[in-house]
Amino acid sequence: MTKTAFLFPGQGSQTVGMGASLMASCPVARHMVEQVDEALGGELLSIMTNGPEDELKMTRNAQPALMATAVATVRSLEKATGKSIDQMADFVAGHSLGEYSAMTAVHVFDIEVAARLLRHRGDAMQAAVPAGEGAMAALLGVDVDAVENILAGVDGLVEIANDNSAGQVVISGAAEPVNQAIAAAKDAGVRRAMLLPVSAPFHCGLMAPAADTMAEILADTTLYPPALPIVSNVTAQAENAPSDLRGLLVRQVTGRVRWRESLIHMAEQGVTRFVEVGTGKVLTGLIKRTLPDVEAFNIDTADDMDSAVAAL
Repeated sequence: MTKTAFLFPGQGSQTVGMGASLMASCPVARHMVEQVDEALGGELLSIMTNGPEDELKMTRNAQPALMATAVATVRSLEKATGKSIDQMADFVAGHSLGEYSAMTAVHVFDIEVAARLLRHRGDAMQAAVPAGEGAMAALLGVDVDAVENILAGVDGLVEIANDNSAGQVVISGAAEPVNQAIAAAKDAGVRRAMLLPVSAPFHCGLMAPAADTMAEILADTTLYPPALPIVSNVTAQAENAPSDLRGLLVRQVTGRVRWRESLIHMAEQGVTRFVEVGTGKVLTGLIKRTLPDVEAFNIDTADDMDSAVAAL
């Protein structure tokens, strides 16, 4: 029997018009997005639909928007197939903020709670580091061990933020050390090293104030047992206990997103089909680089939904 994992995208996958195709054809999808919109004061849906893009890119908007479309996709798929998520999948995982989408999809908390948590998370992450003082960069064609060696020779705070796939590593930290690391990577023969157009240095020690904020908020949030195991960004292992999940969401703010290892862990548990749910195809691309022999597809539009219903 085929084992399946549902994957949930992170920040950067957002685009103006996101979710429009599904909302037009699936009343369940529209209802889910409207619930998020209402929970956040009634502006997000308009920004998702009409932009402007600069508003949608803001961390406080992008994060709940991506969660809304991803969870709307899952609920629409459940409606179309007549199956619950635990009848279609064996694991879930989410890239960075996508963990909140994954947890909502498997009923750790409801969608309104997730929306408010992500609004707090986005604001806290944006406020943690003054504009211009942090940076992130992507290093391509290099593995994580080689990047560790490069960073060991750099003075100042710069860390691996995302181990995304075989040959794609993202670093994060203070602006000058990140620039030093880019230069060192090029000197070491790394195929490509480039700054990323981000608003803050996510997933590094500079995010400690945001982690403290989320620890306080999550301490007052009820988390329920998930319907499926959640493969954590922090541990790259399947997690089930609500108390553990709460702590992992806090650690995730400053910790490395161990995405490549997470994919490998799921494959080792017998997963041969990976389904990216929500906006874009970023995770589908990362899967193909790391696990080229597995089945991988995404569900973004109404046409994608029709294909997925047939497959699942």
